[in-house]
Amino acid sequence: MKSATGPTVFIIDDDRGMRQAIQDLVESVGLRAEAFATGQDFLRKQRTSDASCLVLDVRLPQMSGLDLQRQLADTGVQIPIIFITAHGDIPMSVRALKSGAVEFLTKPFRDQDLLDAIQQALQRDSAAREQQTEIHELEQRFQSLTVREREVMTLVVFGMLNKQIASELGASEATVKIHRGHVMQKMEAGSLAELVRMADKLKLSPHR
Repeated sequence: MKSATGPTVFIIDDDRGMRQAIQDLVESVGLRAEAFATGQDFLRKQRTSDASCLVLDVRLPQMSGLDLQRQLADTGVQIPIIFITAHGDIPMSVRALKSGAVEFLTKPFRDQDLLDAIQQALQRDSAAREQQTEIHELEQRFQSLTVREREVMTLVVFGMLNKQIASELGASEATVKIHRGHVMQKMEAGSLAELVRMADKLKLSPHR
């Protein structure tokens, strides 16, 4: 990914006039916007590490908006999508929303409705990126633990006492206390409750 440049709204619509109108609207509220005529053009674009969203026409040449949504999901690209269409119907909108779309707007739509949807989409993407960054940092901390420290952490967060952990691992209670202290330090956990929340985000199980 390229370096940060700020939140970006990507627009895909084969109607040049509509593309330009949406781009002008987005830029009028201080947001960056980039427009494309087809889904293929967008797929060739290298995205930045900043929050972004996609304003996507349903009917496009070669690849429809719904097909692009599915392809992005299949390849693990997570970007909030706002669908726009002049030919929408209820089954189509339900399909799009069930697949994770933020909004489904029928042309002509109010400028404010689109701007509201864009703000919601950018906030969703920003929150998702923050969560991904946090989990990545927790994974790195967890990987810094020794095998025995990981075992101790897993048993601690599942509610076992030091005495029980010692029995489970065939170690002394004093040794378990030392490992537990290392776990708290390396994971940067200020309390047992915080360590439990970290384990939940890491989806730890007794077998990890």
